[in-house]
Amino acid sequence: MIGADDQQIFTRTFTPVDTGERTPILLFHDSLGCVALWRDFPNHLAQATGRTVIAYDRPGFGRSERRHDVLAPDFIAEEARTVVPALCEALEVSRFIACGHSVGGGMAVQTAARWPECIEVLITIAAQAFVEDRTLSGIREAKAAFAEPGALGRLERHHGVRARWVLDAWTETWLAPEFSGWTLDEALALVRAPTLAIHGSEDEFGSPRHPERIASGTGGQALLLPGTGHTPHRECPDLLVEKIAAFLTRLDAE
Repeated sequence: MIGADDQQIFTRTFTPVDTGERTPILLFHDSLGCVALWRDFPNHLAQATGRTVIAYDRPGFGRSERRHDVLAPDFIAEEARTVVPALCEALEVSRFIACGHSVGGGMAVQTAARWPECIEVLITIAAQAFVEDRTLSGIREAKAAFAEPGALGRLERHHGVRARWVLDAWTETWLAPEFSGWTLDEALALVRAPTLAIHGSEDEFGSPRHPERIASGTGGQALLLPGTGHTPHRECPDLLVEKIAAFLTRLDAE
């Protein structure tokens, strides 16, 4: 647990046998995520890339300090403005690879846009670049499912008393009318780091238009994983790590 942005934030570091001089990877989790829900992916990624991988619970999530506020419509950009620099200062990290899943991918984009001198590479996994009907439909279905008796218990296992806040922070923010016009377009135009946008072909929360938009906006590469849904790090972790490691290896060779 570290102090960052006047909050207590839970972090966990995964270190390979030999990191050499390689920059670390910072993971940004999704709307219902936390460090624990990455499962074995961070350690696998660290060993395959030879890079230290840092995962953290965003404020209000997992084991980090509780929140009681309502997320502002610009909460994705706010993470990059306030939490990330405070976190990096506390961890003494000055340059890193930003890698985010789902909304965490949007936060990674915003971080790369706001702090270009700090970002070596940008990687998004199942990230949304705009508010799509498929995204909203998936959220409505998830909200209805969590309304079933006992369903919230699945979140409580990882977020404890924070579970209700975590769920509402996702569903009520994304479904709010004032969030309907949100996009990453302005941030994408400011990204200078090599970019890889990974997406599952069967993603229930976003079509392939999202990685295409991220790639076109940054001059990066879009990669579609066949037969994969919204959580590649759980559905096909070996393949995901292989693709990320290969991308980083190519960049190192250039």
